[in-house]
Amino acid sequence: MPSIMVKTVSISRPLLSVLLCFSMGMLLAACSSGAPMPSGTGQRIVSLDHCADQYVLKFADRGDIAALSPQAEAPFSYLRAEASGIAKVSPRAADILALRPDLVVRSYGGGREIGGFLERAGIPVVQLDFPDSIAGVRAEVLRVSKALGRAEAGEKVVQNMDRRLRALRENAAGSRALYMTPLGATTGPGTLVHEMLTTSGLANFQDRPGWNPLPLERLAYERPDLVAAAFYVDGSGHADRWSAARHPVARRQLAERPVVTLSSAWTACGGWFLVDAVEALARHRERAAE
Repeated sequence: MPSIMVKTVSISRPLLSVLLCFSMGMLLAACSSGAPMPSGTGQRIVSLDHCADQYVLKFADRGDIAALSPQAEAPFSYLRAEASGIAKVSPRAADILALRPDLVVRSYGGGREIGGFLERAGIPVVQLDFPDSIAGVRAEVLRVSKALGRAEAGEKVVQNMDRRLRALRENAAGSRALYMTPLGATTGPGTLVHEMLTTSGLANFQDRPGWNPLPLERLAYERPDLVAAAFYVDGSGHADRWSAARHPVARRQLAERPVVTLSSAWTACGGWFLVDAVEALARHRERAAE
């Protein structure tokens, strides 16, 4: 009787993980309708990062939330109190698929490839944008709330935003504010933070567009009227050893100029909560003008 040769193939652990995830994805694809379900119908929603957490917590029924990101209760999460008691999941493909979600919401969580992978597995993904204007935030609130089956709630949030912004006293921008982060960055025209400053009635000390390092050379001979210090109020941001925010010139601004402390939860993501920061800046401007 002829002998039978059997050739074994060794599969590495990374490849085995990919194959298992792919198999799970194909199984889910067979059960998925491929479209978001209306809120409140027992769907399972998973959020992959703290920016997505805010929208899910605001516009999804609590009972529909299968899991939030590990940062959902961090100090820089605006709705961290509401996140208590809800399961958390790491934004890894295998962990997400194990939850059998009907809908995934993400901003950056899981990396660039995760959205396409989940959609190929038949799981709808709501991808958040990165708005660079207040108008962009309004549009994002309306779009995402509609995707979560809560269009009317999104319209109410936008109406409340507009009401609060209209209530700010009109004032020609005069005092110049320097926006400062613990990582030594600031921002100029063309960004959401710039519009927050100007909407509050302040001028932006930084005139270079986009995000840039703190202008230490300029600060050595020219001072802003005040510093808008992000991430300092709740201790969630810390300047590392090489950050420009640790430079004596930068530290002098914090010590000698008026400082408006902005919670990281107001500025870490582009959402309706940016109005809290605008109002805090406007209150300081109004007090200084009295």
